[in-house]
Amino acid sequence: MLRGHSPAKIDGKGRLKVPSVFRKIIEEKYGRDCFVTSTTGEFARVYPMPVWVEIEKKFAALPSMNPTVMRLKNRVNYYGAAASMDDQGRLPIHPLLRRSTALDGDVAVIGSQTWLEVWNREKLEAMLKSHPLTEEDETILSTLGI
Repeated sequence: MLRGHSPAKIDGKGRLKVPSVFRKIIEEKYGRDCFVTSTTGEFARVYPMPVWVEIEKKFAALPSMNPTVMRLKNRVNYYGAAASMDDQGRLPIHPLLRRSTALDGDVAVIGSQTWLEVWNREKLEAMLKSHPLTEEDETILSTLGI
């Protein structure tokens, strides 16, 4: 399971140095191939390719002309690109996605069970401060069994 947070860097060539704690799990369980995309353009999501293929199967089972499905597919394909980690664990991030997300230099990599989220560190800290977990959120989570 991919969990927790690890600081990382995007190098001058636009490659994410995947933190070793996450790299080991991804390589052992899924291999080096990934799909790197975003649903909002605010942060990147790194899906191990087998995880992404399962999501694509779910897309294929949905009505292709559903406007919500079309919007999501357009977004993930616009920002998305297949990529593979090299021997040093570096993963290229598409220039369009790097610009949109402001991924440059220091970043935060967050484990989300089967994928990673990569945030510009300052943007993540600002988002966490401006969108705190509320009592209403805690009530909803409680009804969901968390």
